[in-house]
Amino acid sequence: MIETMPERLRCAIVGTGGVAQLHARAVAAHPRAELVAVTDLSRERADEFAARWSVPAVYDTLDELLATEHPDVVLVCTPPVAHHDQTLVALAAGAHVVVEKPPASSLDELDEMRRAADAADRRLAVVFQQRTGTAAAHVKRLLADGALGRPLLAVCQTLWYRGDDYYAVPWRGKWATEGGGTTLGHGIHQLDLLGYLLGDWASVQARLWRLDRDIEVEDASTATVTFANGVVAQVVTSAVSPREVSAIRIDTQKATVTVEHLYGHGHENWKITPAPGFEAEAAAWALPEIEERSDHAPLLRDVFDALLTGAPLPETADEPARTFELVAGIYASAAADGAVLTPADIAVHPTHRRGFASPVTDMREG
Repeated sequence: MIETMPERLRCAIVGTGGVAQLHARAVAAHPRAELVAVTDLSRERADEFAARWSVPAVYDTLDELLATEHPDVVLVCTPPVAHHDQTLVALAAGAHVVVEKPPASSLDELDEMRRAADAADRRLAVVFQQRTGTAAAHVKRLLADGALGRPLLAVCQTLWYRGDDYYAVPWRGKWATEGGGTTLGHGIHQLDLLGYLLGDWASVQARLWRLDRDIEVEDASTATVTFANGVVAQVVTSAVSPREVSAIRIDTQKATVTVEHLYGHGHENWKITPAPGFEAEAAAWALPEIEERSDHAPLLRDVFDALLTGAPLPETADEPARTFELVAGIYASAAADGAVLTPADIAVHPTHRRGFASPVTDMREG
C-alpha cells in the first residue's frame, strides 16, 4: 500500500529517442502530471528534447537526476539492454517506474526488477500499448463472457519491414545488445495483445529464421502456441515483409474477430463477422459508440491515475511476465530444435531465463 498520495506526479524521462516523444505527449495530456527532467547519453539530443517539450532540467546521468529532482515516476525509454539497471536505480531512489517493452534482456532480470519494486513499495509498469483502446477492451469482454462462444483458432501476424539502415544502428541485430530479433523487438506487441484477449498460454513450438538480413539474430520466426482455454494459434513474425501489417484473427464458435493495423488500432481496424446462423446476435457485439484508439496516452493516463489514488495498476499495464515468458518460450523452443515447451518448462529453464540467444536457421543464398 502506498502511504501518501501525491497531488501531482513529477515525471522524468531517461532516453530521449523516438519513443520518448510519445511518453512526453502522454505526460503533457494528464492534468496531474508534469515532466520535470530528462537525461540521455547524448547531451545534445537531451537538450533538443527538453526545448521541444519545455522541460526545465537536463542531466548528464540518471544518478544525478534522481539525486537532485527526486521524481515520483521515471519513464524508461532507452534500448532494452539498459532497462534492468536503470529500473533498479530508479526504484531504489523511491520512484515508480514505467518501462518500455521489452522490459528487460531476460526473465531473470525482469524477476529482479519485480522483486525490487515490491521491496521498495513502488510500482513497475510495462508499456504494451496495443492492449489499450475501447475496441480491444470490448472484444476481451465478449470473449471472457462467452458471448462469442468458445474461442477455437487464432492467427497472429507481425509482418514488418526493416532494411539495412535500421540494422545499421550499432546495438541492433546483436544478441548481446538487443537481446533478440524481430520476435522480441516487434512481434512482442501482437503476442501481448493476443494474450490480453485470450489469457494464459499453455505450450509453444517454434523456429527462428534468417531469411535476408546480415544480422546475428532472427529476421523471422514461426510458432504454434496453445492457450489454457484450448485455443490453437499460429504466429508469424517478420522484419522482411514489404507490405506491412499487424494482424490478429480469432475464430470462435459464433464469429470471427479480426484486427488489422500497423502500429496502432481504432474501431475501423476491428471487425466481428458472425458465423452462419448467428447473424441475429451480431448487433449485441457492436463496438462502443465512444471510441478511444490504442496509444501510449491512455495506458500512461490509467497508470498515472492508479499511482495518484493508490489503486492497483490497470490490466493494460499488469502481468508483465506473461508475454515475456511466451517470447522466452519461442526462443527456447527454437534452441531445442522446435521442441514443445510449457510455462512450467520456462519457469525452470536452464538457459533461457538468463537470455534469449538461440540458433537461427540461415536460409540466405550461399
